[in-house]
Amino acid sequence: MLETLTVDAREHGLAGDGVTNDQPAFQRLVDELGAACAADGRPRVLRVPAGTYLMRDRPTLWRSGVSLIGAGRGATRFVLTNPGARTTPVPLAWFTAAQHGAGPDNCLADLTFAHFEIDGSGVETEEYEVLAKGLGMQYVLRGRFSDLYIHDTAATGFGCDFLQDTVVEGLLVERCGRQDSGEQMGGAGIGIGIGGWGRVERLTVTACTAIGNGTNGIFLELQNKDWPLTCGIRITACHAEGNRFGISDWGADGLLVTSSTMIGNHEAGFDVSSQGTSKTGGRGGIVTGCVIDGNVRDGVGLGNTPGPYALRGNRISDNGRYGYWEHNLAGGDDEAAVDVVLEANDIRDNALDGVRFDAAVREAAIVDNRIRDNGRRHAGAASGSGPGVRCTALSLTDEDADWPPDGHRGKEVTVGGQSAVVARNSATELTLAPRRPGADTAWWDGVPGPGARYELPPTVAVRAGLAVDGTVTRTWLDGNRVGDDQPVRTQTHGLRVTPSGTWTDCRACDNDLGGNAVAATLFETPPAGGRWRDNDE
Repeated sequence: MLETLTVDAREHGLAGDGVTNDQPAFQRLVDELGAACAADGRPRVLRVPAGTYLMRDRPTLWRSGVSLIGAGRGATRFVLTNPGARTTPVPLAWFTAAQHGAGPDNCLADLTFAHFEIDGSGVETEEYEVLAKGLGMQYVLRGRFSDLYIHDTAATGFGCDFLQDTVVEGLLVERCGRQDSGEQMGGAGIGIGIGGWGRVERLTVTACTAIGNGTNGIFLELQNKDWPLTCGIRITACHAEGNRFGISDWGADGLLVTSSTMIGNHEAGFDVSSQGTSKTGGRGGIVTGCVIDGNVRDGVGLGNTPGPYALRGNRISDNGRYGYWEHNLAGGDDEAAVDVVLEANDIRDNALDGVRFDAAVREAAIVDNRIRDNGRRHAGAASGSGPGVRCTALSLTDEDADWPPDGHRGKEVTVGGQSAVVARNSATELTLAPRRPGADTAWWDGVPGPGARYELPPTVAVRAGLAVDGTVTRTWLDGNRVGDDQPVRTQTHGLRVTPSGTWTDCRACDNDLGGNAVAATLFETPPAGGRWRDNDE
């Protein structure tokens, strides 16, 4: 038995030369340290000096009480590969309920993973395999994951579930979910299953960065629809960029998201919906002090939740469709969301409506927000071809164009049978979103040749600060400024109720709805009941 509490991996058989398969020696050492901890109750530390450690064809089964400490990102590198086992996922460390009987009474306790890199680019499975992660452990007690760089995994980078009294801090997770189509389970940068410890899981995710991952940058997912929703989880000071979704709540209770940035994500910066395993949307969450900016589609997408949910003091801006979108996905909870709160947010410069309700809400509070200068996608249809037209991997230029700045934001431009999404535009150049998270091009079939004909569709005629296309009941709209002060106004109306929307028994008081391009209000369905008082129009 190894009696020493700290062990040097090089002194116990690991080569770290990038050529030798270090996985068998690594597994033996983890087993010995785990057995020693089980025998005397004292956790061990495995220190891995600088080097490149090849982990080939087999995952390493982890043991309780064994910590893994490297010499830093880029110095200690674990390279995962499976050339001889194309049906086998190769996470650096795994311990799961299905494969190993993990559970609250059979957990991994008292461990730290810190200061190393995991390169998953060498793993390629015959079909998408959700277990092809960088780290894939379940039921961790008193864990700390710190200063890790995880990249290019076939599935989720950090895919650890049921983390009690655990901190996940300072992770950089890039281009994970390589083999995920974007519609499959997993494929995230940081994906954490919740609910295994019961009603409360005390978990903090802080100062992490997730860039260009196949599905979510960071997500929490209730793993069993029959479990109680889990509370006690915080996401603070994180950055999610260029993922399909930035940060997602798929089944937490009272998730707290603070001081984070969610920018350039493809579907939404912040997302609540039923897309997870249990088809359960989060509820009771609070999102505050965040910047949710420049996402290709929506800033915030909230749905499949009975509520409550609160967004306070955020900047929700420059997104390619709606700033805030209330909606429900098929197959999830579609009852009215109760007690949704939008308070003191700056919702501006989004491409279409600043706030849009396409699903039912009741007892909502929309209070003291600045909903300004939305409807930026106001340019009409356009087309062109010839000597002035050229494309690059992420742009299309027409030297003869004179487009309004960002007037085509969020549209699909069609070129020679291919289409790409406009992230933003100048007078002559369209900046295009990558074709999928982590990609370096907007095109699926190669960059179109010089002079190719392009077409841009028209915009929608009505682009409101607040648009109601669902059932809105007993909602307060108080103290908001909903207008447009641009030289060329693009937000057509302050408040719109569509022919299929309803506004019933609501209170609207002390709002400034003046200065929109067309009118303060557009009631295609007249409001019913409630109060309308002291609004400036």
